[in-house]
Amino acid sequence: MLKKEEKQQQRSLFLSLIDMLNQKHPLFILSNVINWKQFDDAFTPLYCEDNGRPGKPIRLMVGLLILKHLRNISDESVVEQWSENAYYQYLCGENMFVPNVPCEASELVHFRNRIGETGIELILKESIRINGKDSNDPNASVDTTVQEKNITFPTDAKLHRKIINKCKQIAEKEELPIRQTYTQTLKKLGFDQRFRNHPKNKSKARKADKKVKTIAGRLVRELERNLKPNSIYQNDITIYKHILNQKRNDKNKIYSIHEPDVQCISKGKEHKKYEFGNKVSIVYTQSTGVIVGAMGFRNPYDGHTLQQVLDQSEKLIGQASIKTATTDRGYRGVTKINDVIIQTPQKFNLSFLLRL
Repeated sequence: MLKKEEKQQQRSLFLSLIDMLNQKHPLFILSNVINWKQFDDAFTPLYCEDNGRPGKPIRLMVGLLILKHLRNISDESVVEQWSENAYYQYLCGENMFVPNVPCEASELVHFRNRIGETGIELILKESIRINGKDSNDPNASVDTTVQEKNITFPTDAKLHRKIINKCKQIAEKEELPIRQTYTQTLKKLGFDQRFRNHPKNKSKARKADKKVKTIAGRLVRELERNLKPNSIYQNDITIYKHILNQKRNDKNKIYSIHEPDVQCISKGKEHKKYEFGNKVSIVYTQSTGVIVGAMGFRNPYDGHTLQQVLDQSEKLIGQASIKTATTDRGYRGVTKINDVIIQTPQKFNLSFLLRL
């Protein structure tokens, strides 16, 4: 249910935010050029009319999402900084300074799930409109990067221990019997798993890893026997069994229990060989640097993402303004998408220099 609009009344005669703030500040200017009404019209039907706790104002939630990406901070940080920054509050529709947090950080996750990809595209479309003529550059650049997930570097031993802890938590929550908790055994095995790179400890560490995996398999099978067939934990059991059965060179591996869709992506970076997350394709104008398209993918070949992201850019801009798109050699093999010419640099040939 969406909260009813409250009449914005000035509580103090002299301390209104609009009079206190610098009207030349970028966030002050931005708050007055954004068309907030279109977000209310688009997102209000997503709320029920008379059921549940009233939700937060749409302008507040959209403003927090905009601030999160402007400042490149997390959900927790943007909520905390909102209570300290008067410009943040004015952007989100407040007339008076509020010294409290506007919402819980998890509510931003629920709001993103509520509006979906269509809602995020609407916010991006408004960003393109605000930039005006700077968004109509016929020359654009397309590149992919990795949106990393909040997971630690995955190892088999770490995943197996997490499975053991998850099984114990489920059994305790559902009051299921466990024949053995292996608490002292796992503590001793933890000492054996340390310093595995030392030549004298490699064999001992491998045996400890195998023992931990065996214990994890026992607890998963015991949990599966004690749970009902239609239990809500069946999906979790499937993930645990997949992790225990996966091999080193398998495809579609699971690297995180709470984020099973994470992909292992190699972008050829010297300082970071592998990144764990999803691939993101971004289109931005060459002369002004305005982002006119952004889409998330799993881990496809870069050239296979061009069609979708260029179609999205055309839809957001409102016209087929992009004539040429410059890419790196990761897109080689694609020369033209619709009417857009794809420019890919060729490999530099040093053979003629050797003949000199």
